[in-house]
Amino acid sequence: MRKVVLILAIFISTAACKTNPFTGKKVLNFYPNSQIFPMAFAQYDQFLTENKVVETGAEAQMITKVGQRISAAAERWLNANGYAGYLKDYKWEYNLVRDETVNAWCMPGGKIVFYTGILPITQTETGVAVVMGHEVAHALADHGAQRMSAGTVQQIGAVAGNIAIQDERTRNTFNQAYGLGSTVGLMLPFSRSHETEADRIGLQIMAIAGYNPNEASELWKRMKAKSGGQAPPEFLSTHPSNDTRIANLAAWAPAARQEAAKFGVTKFD
Repeated sequence: MRKVVLILAIFISTAACKTNPFTGKKVLNFYPNSQIFPMAFAQYDQFLTENKVVETGAEAQMITKVGQRISAAAERWLNANGYAGYLKDYKWEYNLVRDETVNAWCMPGGKIVFYTGILPITQTETGVAVVMGHEVAHALADHGAQRMSAGTVQQIGAVAGNIAIQDERTRNTFNQAYGLGSTVGLMLPFSRSHETEADRIGLQIMAIAGYNPNEASELWKRMKAKSGGQAPPEFLSTHPSNDTRIANLAAWAPAARQEAAKFGVTKFD
């Protein structure tokens, strides 16, 4: 087991790291944009051909409008904080897809989808901005590439363990324990940290875009009501609980308004 830990430590210490401009923290990411973006763009285009894209109408126009405002606000912040050119490889695209699933998502490089099923929860343009800010934040922070990097580390750990452990019974025990332990102890917390980070970054950029950050916690109250309060324990989930998100967003809203004020934004939609 010590050999496994040593191999992982050496690999992680030598793997490529990138700085998250919004947090200033180094993150594990050894998939460059030049590698991951083309794959994401191709998958996104394929998805659009296989699903019902809403191309006209007020709702589709709103999704595009909000997306453009949010991504423009992100670029303003990045340029003002020494990250000019950070978005040069991004190709923002915002599509509404007819599907009753209550969800939205973003692929690396800025490819975003909203499902029509989430619109009754967002209710207003500002509600859409809450979700859009969160999805744009995932793209800005390279969360997709980080998840791929973490998955690779998890796989390397499993391979290293199987090579290091000679006894078959011990190896089988290791595989069972490692699968559960690395998922609950590493991958799920990693995913939850990304969701929390995207909530905070998204709140900030939606405010800079002129949308009221106080509405973020209200949206998640509606999301909680929609779910009926049924959810797995937080430590077994890829996302923070609704209550955690509501509390965080309410606590962070004043700071988001202060950040927006630095860009002359003091009135909010």
